[in-house]
Amino acid sequence: MKWASTVSDAPQLATAIADAGAALRLQLGGATPDLILAFISAHHHGEYERVPELIAAQFGNGLLLGCSAGGVIGGGKEIEQRPGVSLTAATLPGVDVAPFHVDAGAMPTPNDPPAAWERSLAVPNAIDPNATPHFLLLPDPFSIDSEVLLRGLDRAYPASTKLGGLASGAQQPGANALFLGRALHRAGVVGVALSGDIAVDTIVAQGCRPIGQPMFITRCQQNLLWELDGQPAMQVLQDLYEQLEPEDQALIQHSLFLGIVMSEHQQQYRQGDFLIRNLIGTDPTRTALAVGALLRENSVVQFHLRDAKTSSEDLRQLLSRYRTQLSTARPRGALLFSCLGRGAHLYGRPDHDTDAFRQHIGDVPLGGFFCNGEIGPVHGSSFLHGYTSSFGVFRRRLSD
Repeated sequence: MKWASTVSDAPQLATAIADAGAALRLQLGGATPDLILAFISAHHHGEYERVPELIAAQFGNGLLLGCSAGGVIGGGKEIEQRPGVSLTAATLPGVDVAPFHVDAGAMPTPNDPPAAWERSLAVPNAIDPNATPHFLLLPDPFSIDSEVLLRGLDRAYPASTKLGGLASGAQQPGANALFLGRALHRAGVVGVALSGDIAVDTIVAQGCRPIGQPMFITRCQQNLLWELDGQPAMQVLQDLYEQLEPEDQALIQHSLFLGIVMSEHQQQYRQGDFLIRNLIGTDPTRTALAVGALLRENSVVQFHLRDAKTSSEDLRQLLSRYRTQLSTARPRGALLFSCLGRGAHLYGRPDHDTDAFRQHIGDVPLGGFFCNGEIGPVHGSSFLHGYTSSFGVFRRRLSD
């Protein structure tokens, strides 16, 4: 297994793909890749139709998977607010690569049996756990309900990793591009299922730190949070605000989130144990908090804040923790699906997340793009995130 990644900021699409293709062939030592991931900035929107043929001219029969992007990532660089093409390629001996495209009208519901999802994607759920498929997903945010998609895939393929990001760069339906093989799609979801001699590790950096104390939800209704530890939620929040330092009081005005503990059996909670969800307002009486998630009584939650410093520290801690867990396993390649709200917009400089990755994990080929939503697991369940960097690290499963 060998991976390679690069970017080009050449203003002409054909030149950018040719330059990136030449760099990838050099990194791969002339080997023909089995999978090519292409992320193309919206500056090239008038030529999206040419992408499959230009990629085929560079790599022959290698399978293309990709989409339009608000910004692109590759070769240790992040390109934002200017033309960019990211190409990442992999030779995958012993790995089965199964491509699929599903339109919203043909997508099963989460309540449909797993067999319906297997037929829709043409991806069987292996009986042998060593042959479990792992999914790379690139949905169009205008035409696919990604949360429904993930619930269905989790039910149909519970042992599989689901990773990816929502296509970006467009402001209206039909303007994003989804690339699969020689085809360009304007709606639905494209993806691949990878099975065989491949393992996928995930690092989901949600970029928040907790404030206050963990509390039980003692009264809620759907996404409305009424009581925490028997106290009105709005009163709890007001009391918390008065205890904060002025810097955090300023943050709470625009960067307050709710973390939901994903493992009910834990007694102590640390980074990565929470699913971070937006606070989207209050109910009409202003006595309950509206949360961007369905809530359950007796769940443990904690308020969180996000800023550049917190996001940076969160990412570095998660990468450091992952590095200590690697043991003798050797990463061969990686993908990064990062929120459009991160990057230079958040940190004030480019390449923050890619620099952190290389510092902790090493010189592993890393590609990806800036998404309209990021897909990654938290405690074994798949979620659509915001303001998150979701990494997938690929290595051989059977041997190194």
